Amino acid sequence: MRIGIVCGYSFDVPGGVQFHVRDLAEHLIATGHDVSVLAPAEDATPVPDYLVPAGRTVALPYNGSVARLNFGPVAAARTRRWLEEGDFDVLHLHEPITPSLSMLALWIANGPIVGTFHTAMDRSRALQVASPLVRPLLEKIGGRIAVSEEARRTVVEHLGGDAVVVPNGVFVDRFADAPRAEAWCGTDERPTVAFLGRLDEARKGLPVLAEAIPQVLAQVPGARFLVAGRGDVTEYRSTLGHLGDAVTFLGPVSDAEKESLLASADVYVAPHTGGESFGIVLVEAMSAGAHVVASDIPAFRAVLDGGRYGTLFPTGDAAALAAALVPALRDRGASRSVVEAAREGVRRFDWSVVTREVLAVYEMVTASGAHVREDPRSSTVVGRLRAALDGRTEVEQ
Repeated sequence: MRIGIVCGYSFDVPGGVQFHVRDLAEHLIATGHDVSVLAPAEDATPVPDYLVPAGRTVALPYNGSVARLNFGPVAAARTRRWLEEGDFDVLHLHEPITPSLSMLALWIANGPIVGTFHTAMDRSRALQVASPLVRPLLEKIGGRIAVSEEARRTVVEHLGGDAVVVPNGVFVDRFADAPRAEAWCGTDERPTVAFLGRLDEARKGLPVLAEAIPQVLAQVPGARFLVAGRGDVTEYRSTLGHLGDAVTFLGPVSDAEKESLLASADVYVAPHTGGESFGIVLVEAMSAGAHVVASDIPAFRAVLDGGRYGTLFPTGDAAALAAALVPALRDRGASRSVVEAAREGVRRFDWSVVTREVLAVYEMVTASGAHVREDPRSSTVVGRLRAALDGRTEVEQ
């Protein structure tokens, strides 16, 4: 099958959606499919051979984070050219209503189209304003996927319609077989706790962890906290510096280093405060054999099966986080039982399983035998807007 995948977010500073797109593409290629990915990226950014860079982006605040998007006449021209050259059997758009390449591709293309929705949110003024415009446009999508029940809820409440839940994927064995790093491995006397996330995004929960660390050290004096991720650590060094080598800031880590870190740590902590639709790093940590301690937000609760595969604590409560970390570090036997349960449960997220579910959606939307082609009404912005506003947008067979 000839598959075109569009990612709306930049590969210059990749995040969860970009990693999902990358891994899905690589697993599809490994199983014999012909895949091309279109995504924002500077020409100098190293990208895989199957990825076509669509140029520089604009950084915009979005859902508690910063989204780097590519939208405008130049991006539209590149998208149109990529679609023309691709002759795709199916077009797979990630975050199709985000004003970036996926929305442009949806605007321009017709035929078998699949959309994956990654975002979870309770309220969005932007979606409320845009909904009357994008709902008719979304009728062009023949198969909708949400990466979690939270993402599905967002689709249903904000956009109308429904979506099938197909979770994010992980190469489970890659994390399970990752080499351990001696510097990051814990012992009975000095167990290690790992945190990974963008340090300057409060929703990732580092302020909650920073408040909990002294409380943990009061009961487990030898504990070590390994903090990895991009962002300014000046504030945290000033507040945690007196703890000496109990806290180590590792800075950004490569994929291989992340795998090794998660395989080496006794506990992985995810103190996020919201804005998460899934929790891919929890699945990675479970795959690597770490005991996961996570805030009790809906997405994390679902991944951990209500606490069966890890420990949940009340969101934003530093004292509760400390109370959850202490037994996880002290009772290594109990931790091992949780880890073993998680090793089995995490198999449902392996790419071998997830890709089969994605392909089932592809097969559904391509059953007519049509190919992706240009929508003749996309030649003018006014024409497309008028068609969307009067509700006449339809998928042409």
